[in-house]
Amino acid sequence: MRSTTNILIINLAIADLLFIVFCVPFTATDYGIGFWPFGDVWCRTVQYFINVCAYASIYTLVLMSIDRYLAVVHPITSMQLRVERNSLIACAALWVIILIICLPVAFIHGTNEVRNPSEVYCTFDMDNYDHNLYQVVFSLTSFFAPLTVIFVLYVLMLNRLWLRARSSAESVRSRRRVTRLVVVVVVTFAVCWAPIQVILFLKSMQMINVASNMILLILQICSQILAYTNSCLNPILYAFLSENFRKAFRKLILCGAREAPIGPQHHGNQHCVNPRGSMVTTTNGHKNGTTTLATHSQIISDIL
Repeated sequence: MRSTTNILIINLAIADLLFIVFCVPFTATDYGIGFWPFGDVWCRTVQYFINVCAYASIYTLVLMSIDRYLAVVHPITSMQLRVERNSLIACAALWVIILIICLPVAFIHGTNEVRNPSEVYCTFDMDNYDHNLYQVVFSLTSFFAPLTVIFVLYVLMLNRLWLRARSSAESVRSRRRVTRLVVVVVVTFAVCWAPIQVILFLKSMQMINVASNMILLILQICSQILAYTNSCLNPILYAFLSENFRKAFRKLILCGAREAPIGPQHHGNQHCVNPRGSMVTTTNGHKNGTTTLATHSQIISDIL
């Protein structure tokens, strides 16, 4: 299971799961009862982690596009860069940076009494901070900028695949799979996040008033559900549609199920196919393996 692509997929799954956990229950409660019953501290905490997990999910997609770009456009020169250790460092650095950058979110949100002390709302502190600026920055950094990076990298990747690669039957099939996956990924991300980004932007500019318009309120709820759906679709797009990930996961399960305890009656060699497809031979607990130079088509297959 441990490869650069699979590490990024696991990081994406963690970010998406946390996003759903912190976002869906509390947003549903807020809409359901009409006020915030969890107190000021939890209001700030939830808003903070919603932003953290959303950014972590979105920028993991950016890391995955960078990983695929390097694998396809610079397959040889990037081999030393695209290693497990660097993927783990990139994921850890991503979380640390986002956790730090999103800290102001906890200070610019809080509870606000609108009607009476028993009904408080978890809202943006518009009295002390510029909500328009906040929403513009959020839209740029969480949607337009990452979408642009993903789109450009995938266009460059497809350009390399279709215009410069040799056309064997196997390579054509690989290119078609990559192209199909790229189109699905970009379109899904754009479609799922665009509606809520547009609504929040229009609200911040005071061009629409959702609170006084039931149709707009329903549209906002549907748009939020669509954005949450992206976190549910990501595991399907990046894991279950990835042939490499499915094979690695299947082999991991099968090896774990078939592995017997090593005792006096278990001597000799035990064989198990590792997630990368090479045979690992274990003799009394010692691993001996051979490595081969990956071809361009093998690298492309690795990212699918």
